[in-house]
Amino acid sequence: QVQLVESGGGLVQAGGSLRLSCAASGRTFSSYTMGWFRQAPGKEREFVAVRWVGGSTYYADSVKGRFTISRDNAKNTVYLQMNSLKPEDTAVYYCAGSYSPYRGRGVQDYNYWGQGTQVTVSS
Repeated sequence: QVQLVESGGGLVQAGGSLRLSCAASGRTFSSYTMGWFRQAPGKEREFVAVRWVGGSTYYADSVKGRFTISRDNAKNTVYLQMNSLKPEDTAVYYCAGSYSPYRGRGVQDYNYWGQGTQVTVSS
């Protein structure tokens, strides 16, 4: 069983930056694929970024070049650095963990979810 707890959300002006953190419990954190998703009011949860165990990453087109996903296995933590934020980035952000070493771009690929952290970007 893995528990995920996000932090770091808040209110920021357009063009600003935030770094989200996701702390994981469990001794096998390093073996999980880790991803970030977001959900805006009235919209479905959407993929943001994934980092596979081997270090490869993949981003949604809407955040490519602005967001960076990283992980620190010693701290059981995955991060999402968000730069050049836009009002359309406003959403609840969720981290997620997956057993799959290959999949990770869909909600259905993940086994564990955090409770979410709110990010609001003002114009």
